[in-house]
Amino acid sequence: MNAQNLVLPSKAVMCEVAPRDGFQAEREWIPTDAKVNIIRELAKTGIQSMEVTSFVHPQAIPQLRDAEKVVRQVQDLEDLKFRALVPNEKGAQRAIDSGIKKLKLMLSATDSHSMSNANAKVADAQNKLEPIIETAHKQDVKVGGSLSVAFGCPYEGKVHVEQLIPIIKRYETMGITEISLADTTGMANPKQVYESLGVLKQEFPTITFSMHFHNTRGMALANTFSALQQGVIHFDSSIAGLGGCPYAPGASGNIASEDLVHFLHEMGIETGIDLQALIHTADYTKQVIGHDGGSYMLQAGPCSLLSNKPTSQEKIIKK
Repeated sequence: MNAQNLVLPSKAVMCEVAPRDGFQAEREWIPTDAKVNIIRELAKTGIQSMEVTSFVHPQAIPQLRDAEKVVRQVQDLEDLKFRALVPNEKGAQRAIDSGIKKLKLMLSATDSHSMSNANAKVADAQNKLEPIIETAHKQDVKVGGSLSVAFGCPYEGKVHVEQLIPIIKRYETMGITEISLADTTGMANPKQVYESLGVLKQEFPTITFSMHFHNTRGMALANTFSALQQGVIHFDSSIAGLGGCPYAPGASGNIASEDLVHFLHEMGIETGIDLQALIHTADYTKQVIGHDGGSYMLQAGPCSLLSNKPTSQEKIIKK
């Protein structure tokens, strides 16, 4: 292709998901104050949207048992648009009572992953989402949909776009106009992403699609480029590349927020995010958690801001 003919969006919109997707993968308890401090550091970078936690049962994901406390302690960050992942009506009501104004639904693209993640096949799991949507609408709270393992399933292999169409149609009849397509175990490839989005955008012209790429096989940035070529501008990412799904064997970290911003800015695509501040925050987060999930920008030039070091109380003590 002639580079002069390459047309890409002029801007991209990012949602930071480390406080939910990143933290849920950590076995060692992250103190609530440490979570809140990381969220506050992220708020200084220019990030405007954040998936701040998930209101799941504490036994399912113990790391997020402090969801209410976290949300209530960051309500003063008025420039951030917070959303929360919810698995059921009870979780939705907990989120709303805590002050969340946007919910993200949980749904899988395959029956095998759905049985592992939601203990129900896809059709049954999707039916159970209706009370959540009704509860949210009654309280003037927005709802977005999602599809995990949208490109590849650790149990069933490659997921073809034809499998997604009936699920998205059902979402559409439920009034959902935003859907996140998640490559939960990093099985997607650029050609597949480009072709699948081409079909979906033609089939569902009124749906806004966002991409949630994991970097398990090093394909996340390449897959992002394919999505950009299809005009998609909404992307999830996780600071320091943290993340992983407890119910998807082999899942590793999300695309690192600092890698994604660098990637976009190098191509002249605006994000409104301060890259240097983001790198500093990634380094700070790595120190608090004790590791990163795979960040090229931290490898290229690790930060060492003495004024931004975590305190001994904030650091996770390894057993």
